[in-house]
Parts: sequence; C-alpha cells; structure tokens
Amino acid sequence: MPFEVFDKRMTPLAEAPSVTIQKRGVISLNRTAHDLVGNAETVELLYDRDRQVMALRPVDDSSPHAYAVRAGSKRGPGQAMVAATAFTAHYSVDTTVTRRWNPFLEGGMLCVDLSQEGTTITGNRTKPSASLASEEPTGSPAEDASSTSPADDDPDRP
Repeated sequence: MPFEVFDKRMTPLAEAPSVTIQKRGVISLNRTAHDLVGNAETVELLYDRDRQVMALRPVDDSSPHAYAVRAGSKRGPGQAMVAATAFTAHYSVDTTVTRRWNPFLEGGMLCVDLSQEGTTITGNRTKPSASLASEEPTGSPAEDASSTSPADDDPDRP
C-alpha cells in the first residue's frame, strides 16, 4: 500500500471550535464551540433553508423548543452533545457519515454551513472486528476517538 500524506485538517486544534453531526443525528460540540454559546445547558435548533445553515441558540430550559445539552463524558469537561435525530431527519441533513465543520457566530447563535461538505470522520467502530488485525490504520487516533460519542462508552448508559 502506498504512503499517504497526513492532513492535519482532519483533526481539529484544541483551540479551534468544531461541530460534528454523527451518523445517528447527534450534534457534538467541542469545548471551544460550547464556550461560544456560553456553555448553554439548553439550546434551540434553527435552520435557514435558503442558506442551508444550522444554528444552535442558547435558551432558558423553560423554552418550549429547548433541547438539553448534555456532557459527552462523565470524566470531565469536553464534548457537549445534543440529541437532534428528529431535526436532522426533518431538514434532510445527511447523516450517512459522521462529519465535522468549523462553526461561526451569527446573531449570538453558533452556526454551521451545511452547504459545505465538512470533514468526513471515520473510526474503528465501522470496521468488522475479524479484519482489524489485517487492515492498515486509516486515520489518526484523534479522528477515531472523535467519531463516536464518549457517552457510548458509558457503562451507566442503557
């Protein structure tokens, strides 16, 4: 197999905000992105159909359209997660693969331009376990770790 050049754009810098939409429609924010919305505990999900821009707006938990932002891990601060399967289905957001974008702020909202392709994130969980030993690694450990929810490894989660 030929060598491939490592593309550092595949792994976000710790300081750079990133928003990932996982295959199941879960939206994850890294710590920097969550900071941009004031570490909100609840958000509203908005969508601009003309521009294909998704937005998360911090709201009070009494809002009728509030979505809970939960910690991605019980081990400490890190990713924040929003269960948005109905949102992604309603607006036909492509969730066939996990993708990451660099968000931007607009009007106090954290926005993601979904008209841009985003960076496809792959991980070890998509590979059959029998062939793991024979396959070459395809990405960095950071890619593999960020493609799944840390909550998936939570033994307390049903």
